[in-house]
Amino acid sequence: MSGCGGDTRWVLVADDSLLKVENFFVHFRTSRGDVRAVDGVSFEVEPEKTLGIVGESGSGKTVLSRSIMGLLHGKNVIRHGRVLFEGRDITHLSRRAGRRLRGTDVAMVFQDPMTSLNPVMKIGRQLTEGMEAHLDLTRRERGELAIELLRSVGIPSPESRIDQYPFELSGGMRQRVTIAIALACNPKLLLADEPTTALDVTIQAQILNLLETKKRERRMGMILVTHDLGVVAGRTDDIMVMYAGKVVERAPTAELFTQMRMPYTEALLNSIPKLDEASHTPLVTIGGRPPVMTAPPTGCRFAPRCPYAQTRCTVEEPPLLTDETVSARHVYACWYPVGITSPTVTAAGERVTS
Repeated sequence: MSGCGGDTRWVLVADDSLLKVENFFVHFRTSRGDVRAVDGVSFEVEPEKTLGIVGESGSGKTVLSRSIMGLLHGKNVIRHGRVLFEGRDITHLSRRAGRRLRGTDVAMVFQDPMTSLNPVMKIGRQLTEGMEAHLDLTRRERGELAIELLRSVGIPSPESRIDQYPFELSGGMRQRVTIAIALACNPKLLLADEPTTALDVTIQAQILNLLETKKRERRMGMILVTHDLGVVAGRTDDIMVMYAGKVVERAPTAELFTQMRMPYTEALLNSIPKLDEASHTPLVTIGGRPPVMTAPPTGCRFAPRCPYAQTRCTVEEPPLLTDETVSARHVYACWYPVGITSPTVTAAGERVTS
């Protein structure tokens, strides 16, 4: 089957997943050595499901999402592994084929609408750019669709807004515009990278609710990238926790919150402000700092900051393990998991007893 750009062959793989990432690496060559931004990540997104990707700044979330979109290029970018979309290998698409894939099949909402929107181009023109490239519509039809998209994402008086520039809109309205642009060509998968950054709490909730509504209405799959476990708690089907470029825990959302196993996941949850605490209560922080990714530590990368770390953690890197007492979909990378004193787990089909 020929690629959408006409110059790339799709490689078809029998798979029911919407998106499947297999053993994916993204490293950057620098004068100080290779930065291992994404280091052997694997996951799946099922049709019409939402995956939350959570981790601190520098954990590799944004690099992973942008690399999936094919937005990272250059001689200093090293990528290995596979990215499959609806069974098609899209790992090494040409620039032309990648442009045709983005928007029609996969779209992205970036974290800062002031930098992702062109400050000297009117809103209406930015909305219709993708339509002009991907949809067979007249100029009038594109204009009407642009107004309807703005209305659908809650922009008041959309007929006048299309002639405004981004600086004339509030932060929340600018983010609604970026969502409208992402939805313009009816993508099957939406990636939202920290979509509520720099917005106040009320507007954050509105944007997240809007994304969830549009996902259901359009029957899309979605990846929601954030540093806050609270954001993904009620809005995702599964959660994947990343630390220092690696997946350290992945589970169905409800299961992760009730039976978390990775100490890093526990630390992220503890750092969320509690509504029932008195005002000015000091926030719980994670001690230490993330590793330097040109020379990550041996063993578990979280060990230098982990309150449960033992000697084994500093010399032997834990694989992703499955707890037999929970479910096959719950995996974590820890020799001494939270809530288990003598875990019996499986790794790559073999029983391992600690």
